[in-house]
Amino acid sequence: MQDADRLREVANDCVHCGFCLPACPTYELWAEEMDSPRGRIHLVNQILDGAALTPAAAEHFDRCLGCMACMTACPSGVQYDQLIEAARAWTEEARPTLSGPADGNRRDRALRAAIFALFPYPRRLRAMTRPLRAAQRTGLDRRLTRSSLLGRLSPALGAAVRLGASGAGRLGPSAAGRLPERVAARGPRRAVVGMLTGCVQSVFFPRVNAATARVLAMEGCEVVIPRGQGCCGALSLHSGREAEAAAFARRTIEAFEQPGVDAVVVNSAGCGSAMKEYERLLSDVPDWSGRAAAMSVRDLSEFLAELGPAAPRHPLPVTAAYHDACHLGHAQRITRQPRELLRAIPDLTLIELPDAGTCCGSAGVYNLLQPGAASELGARKAQAVLDAHAPLLVSANPGCSLQIAAALADRGEHVTLAHIAEILDASLRGLPPPR
Repeated sequence: MQDADRLREVANDCVHCGFCLPACPTYELWAEEMDSPRGRIHLVNQILDGAALTPAAAEHFDRCLGCMACMTACPSGVQYDQLIEAARAWTEEARPTLSGPADGNRRDRALRAAIFALFPYPRRLRAMTRPLRAAQRTGLDRRLTRSSLLGRLSPALGAAVRLGASGAGRLGPSAAGRLPERVAARGPRRAVVGMLTGCVQSVFFPRVNAATARVLAMEGCEVVIPRGQGCCGALSLHSGREAEAAAFARRTIEAFEQPGVDAVVVNSAGCGSAMKEYERLLSDVPDWSGRAAAMSVRDLSEFLAELGPAAPRHPLPVTAAYHDACHLGHAQRITRQPRELLRAIPDLTLIELPDAGTCCGSAGVYNLLQPGAASELGARKAQAVLDAHAPLLVSANPGCSLQIAAALADRGEHVTLAHIAEILDASLRGLPPPR
């Protein structure tokens, strides 16, 4: 069990005030104390005091989205992220021995094994998109989504096809495209930055990576895109697979150390959140924790706000709503910068979503592992988007885009979704807004 004294100290910061309850999406869904941050902290304390990890406790930990809305709401500054990561590590370690229906346990373990053998590896993920592309060309994906057959066979498979069939998940011919290793700065060079291309982002949203590189270059940055980079470890870290996450972290640090960049810019909220935790993740190996501390990680919006504008913005006549990705707004506390960047675009009208800080239900691979809860949260977010009456929704996380687009498609509705990099790119290049 990792550093029990430290975890007990963190858990003891909770004064059981209950401010986290209305902020917690799973408590809002089920009104169950053990599915609230306060309840899960109680379970953590019990385990730290020697209680066994039961299947019921493991289920409550698994049900947590890890959205960190509780940390924004908490007046005591409880570092819930450290507690839920520890709880998930305990659960992952004990999963093979947890009692329960044998068939259900086997299916759950097989599903998790398949997810973590596929999603962190862009080449494997890209290979798996070939049948998805064929299904999209023939319309089979939409027919399967409308049918209940896949959901009955496997809720996770049904959720995956539903996400892929959404407008945001439509794969174009550029999905296998590769960016150059270096993109020269336009005008005077102001910085040299590394750019993380990611796993899901590089396969499902290559256009976002291309837009990110262009925006950085137009703002005077030389952009280094190492070939040796791979998964940053976010999916593994947020799912309790610490050893696996640490291995990905070491590889990522090595990839960006070599070119000697001023900062590593990340355009996926979950990835940026995980990379900012590298020092703590690698704390038991001083050499690696020191190398992690030396690597400056910045979200795209955060970096551009710090750098300041250089390239002129062209008008973008559109009304847009902004969706706060949980790992950007709650985990990294970056909410002001993306809004300021959008408001600085001439003719763009920015409006707020009702209940903007509530999770959409994506949460890494949560929508595959907990498809029922994720679907209900997605439906709530879709209604909030429709209530905003904005033709364009801007986000900063690929999982959120897939989840919200799928939830809108379930209702027969469509709203254009775009990454903030795409909006900035359109304005800097004088192009029309995405449609």
